[in-house]
Amino acid sequence: MDIRHELVIPNDDLPFRMFIFEGREGNYKVTKHWHHSVEIFLVQEGVIDFYINNSHLSLARQDFVLVNSNEVHSIECPDPNITIVLQIPGETFDDYMGEEGYVNFEKKDEVQNKRLTDLVTSMFSVYEKQEYGYSLMVKSRFYELLYLLVTEFKTGTMDKEVLRQKKQLDKLSGVTQYMRENYDQELKLDEVAGRFGFSPTYLSRIFQKYAQVNYRTYLIDLRVKYAVRELISTGHEIGEIAMNHGFPDSRAFSKAFKKRYGCLPSEYRKNLGAGP
Repeated sequence: MDIRHELVIPNDDLPFRMFIFEGREGNYKVTKHWHHSVEIFLVQEGVIDFYINNSHLSLARQDFVLVNSNEVHSIECPDPNITIVLQIPGETFDDYMGEEGYVNFEKKDEVQNKRLTDLVTSMFSVYEKQEYGYSLMVKSRFYELLYLLVTEFKTGTMDKEVLRQKKQLDKLSGVTQYMRENYDQELKLDEVAGRFGFSPTYLSRIFQKYAQVNYRTYLIDLRVKYAVRELISTGHEIGEIAMNHGFPDSRAFSKAFKKRYGCLPSEYRKNLGAGP
């Protein structure tokens, strides 16, 4: 199973991202991933199952979870729900990092937790209506929330294993971002490892541990994912698409594609009604 790094982009003109969770209709899963942002999931209706590190949390109405930067998590929601999601870029807390360069938050007692849920609910209500001057009000409540987090929800110490994982995911996310930006190049393992000051053995090991695939498989998966976009949106020849996305020829692309989608690129395109 791929454990992916997610890039979180704030809403326009606001220093955070806020939205209703896309699994509101139920029968929905989000696979294991991590990001540098701090994330709050607040359930308004229904129930969602949240898996964070090695823990399982069943969140019901008015319950929430705090996801810290570089914590591996996944979500399952078999039934309909309404859940507010607030994503706060990690750099927001730069002035409040501990000695190790990280900050962690955890749920507190009932009174403090209610203050947090009330603020998030209020923020979303103002944001959703978007009445004249709403951004001033929502930013005001957002900074009140930040104050609450750093004064009441911040943890004093961090488990050594958690800290070690955060550091390794930091390293791996830098590598995967570089691979996303250069996936159509050759990208040999030893060259990429050297670029980041790692040995090829070390880079292979953290790929296997946190992405649960080897380096080569991850790179080919990237190429296939980007090639699919061109396959769907254009009428370009299969060989041209293959070359555009780092494959040596159409045969190599077709082999990789079939392994992941169960059919050839031409069949996939035909089934979608795309292309000539």
